[in-house]
Amino acid sequence: MPRLFLAFKAALLALFLAVSAPSHAADDVIKTVYHMSEGIPQASRAINNIRNHLAADPKAKIVVVAHGLGIDFLLDGATNQMEQPFAGAIGELAAKGVEFRVCNNTLVSRKIDASKVAMEAKIVPSGVAEVARLQAREGFVYLRP
Repeated sequence: MPRLFLAFKAALLALFLAVSAPSHAADDVIKTVYHMSEGIPQASRAINNIRNHLAADPKAKIVVVAHGLGIDFLLDGATNQMEQPFAGAIGELAAKGVEFRVCNNTLVSRKIDASKVAMEAKIVPSGVAEVARLQAREGFVYLRP
């Protein structure tokens, strides 16, 4: 009888561990939020970081959240330090699944019309709240280039 009880107890423990342990399959997607708030130089770094990130992990889910000066690269006609437009890089990354989100609080405070924002970008009420929500509720890893 004691052997049967121990076997039952071991089987129950194994079942509990199998059900409660998190699944980490090889094809799990790593979700990352890139936080942009510093302007054009940061955006240039971020574009390169995101390209490298996707080259290393093509399945990565990447969301770029911009507020303050960080939205500048997502405005019509924005160029990098070498006067190259960001529009092509934004389109290329969006085609690979990268999402861009722009803070409405910034648009309002800087008196920028929403029509000036790149068509690939979605406007969210608050950039900092969006970063916090992605981390706390959706399990995104935080990066600040």
